Amino acid sequence: MATVFTAEPKAFPKQAAKEKSPAPTSIEESLSFTLAEELFVTSSVAVTLLDTTVSPFGMRVRIALEQKGAKYEFSEQDLRNKGPMLLEMNPVYKKVPVLIHNGKPICESLIAVQYIDEVWNNKSPLLPSDPYQRAQSRFWADFVDNKVYFPGRKTWTKKGQELEAGKNGLIESLKLLEGELGDKPYFEGDKLGYVDVALIPFYSWFHGYETFGNFSIEAECPKLIAWCKRCIQNESVSKSLPDPQEVYVFLMELRKKLGLE
Repeated sequence: MATVFTAEPKAFPKQAAKEKSPAPTSIEESLSFTLAEELFVTSSVAVTLLDTTVSPFGMRVRIALEQKGAKYEFSEQDLRNKGPMLLEMNPVYKKVPVLIHNGKPICESLIAVQYIDEVWNNKSPLLPSDPYQRAQSRFWADFVDNKVYFPGRKTWTKKGQELEAGKNGLIESLKLLEGELGDKPYFEGDKLGYVDVALIPFYSWFHGYETFGNFSIEAECPKLIAWCKRCIQNESVSKSLPDPQEVYVFLMELRKKLGLE
């Protein structure tokens, strides 16, 4: 399915009229020139996202694109039967999300979000302009990948002591993030930023974590959940996150395959 927006990627400056391209000297050259021109015109505005609806990493890229008002086409991938485009665009990891811009793939969600911020740089900056603050944002986004995703995964893939270890690790990490947030509306200040985009997708997974782990994140981290509810008021976030029940059903299916149900 395709989603249409008004903003366009940063365009190349137009050449002056006197700098016309040389006329083709043969039919073959004329055909080649025309196809190349057509490919450039098409790909210069075409963005495709290879993704799955419930992927928290794909949600990051969708939020960033929505924030920028960028045109893109969402291509749902079947990870049980990976298609040729996904395998071609991400031959190393063979996973989603993959952002395809001008026919070129950008893999890994945080890298894709940074790319989007740099290319569509005339609206809603996500990373701070100050080098130190930008480095701090990248640090905390990396923290989310390592200290939120992996412990959270244990709440629905493990039982017993391993589940408890994952649950405790997740709560500890979320409390650290709550401390970093402090009294700010968002992690980078007054507006949705890079760390917010990195973390907020997991809000749609919290219901699954809590259900399988038998605990309450809001009871442990009330300020962080208040931040989640603030983020969801942004249209770019609400449009990009699936219903938590949809994620829960997805996790339940995976648990059955793992023999946990």
